[in-house]
Formats: sequence, C-alpha cells, structure tokens
Amino acid sequence: MHIADVSAFVKPHMAIDEEARNRATSIYLVDRVIPMFPEVLSNDLCSLNEAEDKLTFSAVFTFPGETLSEPSKKVEPISEWFGRTIIHSNKRFTYEGAQKVLDDDTGLYHKELVILNTLAKKLEKQDRDAGAISFSHDEVKFVLDEHKKPIGVYRKEIQDTNKLIEQFMLLANRKVAEFVAKKIHDGSDGKDESDEEGLFIYRIHDEPKPERLATLATFLGRLGYKLPLKEGRVSSQDINRLLDIIKGKPEETMIHTATIRTMAKALYTTNNIGHYGLAYQYYTHFTSPIRRYPDVMVHRLLDHYLEGETVTREEMDEYRRLSIHSSEMEKLAADAERSSIKYKQAEYMSERIGETYTGTISGVAEWGVFVEENETKCEGLVRITDLGDDFYIFEKENYRIIGKTKRKTFTLGDTLKIRVKQVNLEQKTIDYELVK
Repeated sequence: MHIADVSAFVKPHMAIDEEARNRATSIYLVDRVIPMFPEVLSNDLCSLNEAEDKLTFSAVFTFPGETLSEPSKKVEPISEWFGRTIIHSNKRFTYEGAQKVLDDDTGLYHKELVILNTLAKKLEKQDRDAGAISFSHDEVKFVLDEHKKPIGVYRKEIQDTNKLIEQFMLLANRKVAEFVAKKIHDGSDGKDESDEEGLFIYRIHDEPKPERLATLATFLGRLGYKLPLKEGRVSSQDINRLLDIIKGKPEETMIHTATIRTMAKALYTTNNIGHYGLAYQYYTHFTSPIRRYPDVMVHRLLDHYLEGETVTREEMDEYRRLSIHSSEMEKLAADAERSSIKYKQAEYMSERIGETYTGTISGVAEWGVFVEENETKCEGLVRITDLGDDFYIFEKENYRIIGKTKRKTFTLGDTLKIRVKQVNLEQKTIDYELVK
C-alpha cells in the first residue's frame, strides 16, 4: 500500500504545519470540504495522480500463494517492508470503476482486483472471527443543485471495492503499529514504554463501561433480545452475534444506534491499551495523512524508528499534547458533519410540506415519537398531541407511548405512515404528523 508522503513536503513547525496541527483533520460537510491542508498539496503535490511520479510512504506485504487456494489458511503476510518510495501509477480507479471490473468479470487489471478482493474478504472474516465489531451501514448522500440545495437524498451502498480498500488500510495501520511496538520492545531493555524510545501515536478503543452495558442490556431485554454480561463485560463476539440477529428487522437501525452509543470513543494517545472494536492489540492511523494530522505524526515517528533515531523529551511532550488535541478536534469535526447532514435533511423536507412517507419509530420521549423516513433517513418528531384522540402516557421503561383509554401503543421499530407538517431550518428539526 502506497500512501502520499505528506511529511516530505510539510516539515515540523512550518507555517503550513502549524495550521494543519491546529485543524487536526479535514471536515466533510454535505456541500463542501474544509481541508486540513491547502488544495495545492491535497489535490496536486500529494495526490497520487495517474501517470505521474509521486513521493509515497509505503507498506509492502507479501502473502503466501496458498492463502488464496486454501480456505482455512490464515491470512497473514510472510514478509513486510516499510519505507519511503517513489511510485508511478498506471491507472487510477474510482470505486465504481473497479467495482464494474469485478462485476463484469473482465477488464483492466481484472486478475489483480480479483486477488485483492479475495484477500480482503478473507481478512474481513478473520478479523470478525477474532472479535472485530462490524458497525458498517449505508451512508446518507445528497443530490445538490447549482445553489447547493438538496434535490434528492439517497443511501450509498457499501460495495466490495469500498471494503477492499478498508481492509488493506486496516492491515497497513495494524502492521505499522505492530512494527513500531516491536521496535520499542526490542530496544527498551526493560524500560517502561513511556520512555523516549517508546513514543508512538496509537489509535485506541477502550471496552464499554459496565454501567452503559447494563443500560443497553435492559433496553435490549425490553425488545426481546439478550446481551450476555459477565461481571459487567461483554465480548465483541457477542455484540457481533446481536448485530447479525437484528439484520433486516424493523428495530435494526435503532439497536445499531443504541449499541454504538454504548461504545467508548476511539482516541489518539501515546499510551496503548489496544483497540476493542477492531480486536487489535496494536493499531494506529497511517493511511490518511492528507486529511488527518495524527497520520502525519505517525509517518514522522515511523521514519525515526526506521532510521534508528530517538525522540527527544521535548518532542515527546509535544506529540502527547497533539494526540489529545487531535482527539478533541476529531469530535468537533464529527459533530459538524452530523449537523450538516441534519440541516440538509431539514432543508430537503422543507420543500415537501404536506407530502406523505413511510417511516420507522427510532425513538420515544415524553413529548412524542421520533420517526425516521425509510428512504431518506430524515428523522422527525410526531408530537404526542398529534397522535390521536386519546390521552397518551409515556412509559420510559417499556420504550413506548400508550393510549390511556384505547390502549393503542407506539413503540420502537413500529412502521408509520407520516406527513411532513413543518420544518425549522434554524433548529434543524422536522415535524411529522400521522396519516390517518
């Protein structure tokens, strides 16, 4: 895998580096991108364009031939190499273009793509068997007009080529972290990894907190599902089994969301505790230095270790501070991206007042039920006063609203016919009403 060598152009404490570390990440809004680096870098110098020589930082892996022919053979490189390179790309594929080659079973680099896809599927299964949690879901995408107003909303399907790239990125990130960790261990002479020789930027993910798991288990129990807790802990394999069971069911999205909210947040840190969600002992971010500053730091540190250099105490303190800052900025960027989607969904529905849709109850509160429109995923509220000719009571413990006289219930996962009643763009909210 060849990754743009941003650190070849951007040196520590250059003005462009200072700005990038302050931003820490690119932000992907619906109608624009706020890049971490200027476009002259991200779209030109560091973009791996077709038929151009480009500076890269490479992770090269060799797999045994029987990996493809033997279904039970463990997928693990027999050799690996990391270092700076210059590549000349013969072909730049889009995800869709590569997928067409696989689907048509013919075309440019068909044989190579089939081999990569086979390896990726085996890597995915191997990770899942080891306990990697699969939270993959279709993304909400918008069709915008020339004024950037949404004129269409659709769900982007995750295809084999998306998973192919994801798996090899996971492999490169894991192997870089393992390589550096081994360097640290072999050269530590019994010293703690917090010493200068032990510095690295890890991507960690802690286990869920017991109290959150207990709340999730109660929630699932009300819906007829069991989450086996042992001393306040749950294995990632049991979470995967749950996600498999709910596939295709009305409550899938709701349980999927509730389970994600139970998980700890992944962070950048110099103190490794492993990655619970991926079931990796060592993990980092190496593959996206154009859009994530931690990847730039990882490139610099990897180069230190490849050259046999040490990190000064001053550099070490700076890397630790930047890890915390990068985690904070990542959260702010994610919040901005979610707000952007919510705004565009509200803007889309603001042009469709009075139109009817089919939706699924995604949440229940004392003031009404939240309904997610099935096709566009636009979530809105049906207020309790609009539910019908009865006095409705919110039963928090049963995740439902029930009529006092007629006993009609509205609970998580129910399908409803809804009409767009009103939209508040400033608050990014949609109000639905029931279609009688």
